[in-house]
Amino acid sequence: MKKIISLLLIVLVLSSCSEYQKALKNEDVAVKFEMATKLYEAGSYPKAIRLFEQIAPAYRGKPQAEKLFYMYSQAYYKTREYYLAAHQFESFVAGYPKSEKVEEASYLGAKSYSMLAPIYSLDQADTFTAIEKLQSFIDSYPNSTYLPEANKALKELNEKIEKKVFEIAKGYNTIMDYKSAMVTLDNFVADYPGTPYKEDALYYKLDSAYRLGINSIPQKMEERLNVAKIAYTNLMKFKADTKYKKQADDMLARIEKDLKNFTK
Repeated sequence: MKKIISLLLIVLVLSSCSEYQKALKNEDVAVKFEMATKLYEAGSYPKAIRLFEQIAPAYRGKPQAEKLFYMYSQAYYKTREYYLAAHQFESFVAGYPKSEKVEEASYLGAKSYSMLAPIYSLDQADTFTAIEKLQSFIDSYPNSTYLPEANKALKELNEKIEKKVFEIAKGYNTIMDYKSAMVTLDNFVADYPGTPYKEDALYYKLDSAYRLGINSIPQKMEERLNVAKIAYTNLMKFKADTKYKKQADDMLARIEKDLKNFTK
């Protein structure tokens, strides 16, 4: 019995492949459309895409075009071809603004961009595009059933940008460009007041100010050490039991010791 079933499956697959190959070579776009639809509905998206690519230009403006371009967009999305999916969904929305699928297409187009967003350490151009597209969707469809998913994706993308900005600011401290570190860390805290990286940012501001101060020429040392002391105070005000307390206290002890040299 198992052998019979296996044989039937092989026959069906070969028959399907044969029909597909015939459709590829057929000049009749209706035959290609029918075959592409069958393949799409069966989940054979790469093959469906190949046929959609062949017939898309011929179907523009025709009654079946809306269905075709919806399936075409979905096929790209389901095969994780997100650049192409985003483009096709945007074209669908622009071409069929009254379609019952337009809200779904708008969301999936925006989501396609979010799927392209790289890890925080890489260039974030695609992340910014995704944020823009998702925000546009949220503004356009405030009552959408996709809203919870869209808001979640938008939050994750914004968090990715936030981490990127923090790591850049922290990076100046790592490469010992302490002046730039102090400025960028201050800007980061101002731009992201509720950030989970605030404690870290305040510590690296202190560390940068401290290292700049203790390595300064005598004419600038007192002023810079006082700036470092203020940075210590700001860290402690934010979190008295900071995980950096030992390092911070050690810095303060050195700062106060060096400042005594300037006491008249």
